[in-house]
Amino acid sequence: MKYRTPLVLLGAFTLAGCGLNSVPTAEENAKAKWADVENYYQRRADLIPNLVSTVKAAGAQEKAILVEVTQARASASQVKVSGADLNDPAKVANYEKAQAGVTMSLQRLQEAYPELKSQGNYATLMTQLEGTENRISTARHDYNDAVQAYNTTIRTFPDAIGAKVIYGAKPLVPFKATSAGAEEAPAVNFGNTN
Repeated sequence: MKYRTPLVLLGAFTLAGCGLNSVPTAEENAKAKWADVENYYQRRADLIPNLVSTVKAAGAQEKAILVEVTQARASASQVKVSGADLNDPAKVANYEKAQAGVTMSLQRLQEAYPELKSQGNYATLMTQLEGTENRISTARHDYNDAVQAYNTTIRTFPDAIGAKVIYGAKPLVPFKATSAGAEEAPAVNFGNTN
């Protein structure tokens, strides 16, 4: 009886040092870090295609406006009126019509100018791409650190006893960038063939 209390205390102390809490805590931490990696991959998969579409749409609108101005200017420069033609009302009217087309295109460009955002959209896209890739890199690094801590916990004494006997713990696999799929950054293509 008198040895029972010290034996119980010794047994409790021994079990406390055998990874009863540290092994599952380390494992759950590693799983949470992996969930962060998946979360950032999903963020990239959701965000980047939408940003690229936005940039493409803004660029297409701006291109259409600029093409219209260029075409109007080119067609206006084709219509010429010399001093001898100034008494021909049809030639003067044709010249005025061509010049009015340039004026209208320039007014449209001027009105649309506050909405011309492709440069800002490209800058936003680049910032988001960089930020997303940095988040993914950090999350993978944090996951690998958590895996290392877990694997070290289940392999070192005294936690290795509880890890093997109680939990049947096996080492986790760290992230390695070898497989294709979601781990690959999407190619950004604006439809340019150059």
